[in-house]
Amino acid sequence: MGSLYYGDSAEPIGIEDRALAHLKVVISTKLRRNESFTLSWKHPETDAVGRSTIWLHPSIPLRFVFDEAEPPELSRQWIEALAHSANSTGGIALIDEQISSDARLEASRG
Repeated sequence: MGSLYYGDSAEPIGIEDRALAHLKVVISTKLRRNESFTLSWKHPETDAVGRSTIWLHPSIPLRFVFDEAEPPELSRQWIEALAHSANSTGGIALIDEQISSDARLEASRG
């Protein structure tokens, strides 16, 4: 489980490493363009039921911490889906990774 440290909060937001790696790409791209937006996610099953949203702005400190030493292979499809939501009025919605039928077919062959 990775951690996203937001602003001056000492309490991290826990996000699975693979999802955090994909979010990092989309968030970094938006912030590099000096764009502000929201990030929303459902609470993990281990927490109270609900969802959270934070406002991301280039002036607010942000740190990504990964449990895994090696970065995962990134899914272009997942990055595109997250980026698409980032450009909507609702901001980034942390959605689950969807594996296309072509990718499933390739994985079953391997």
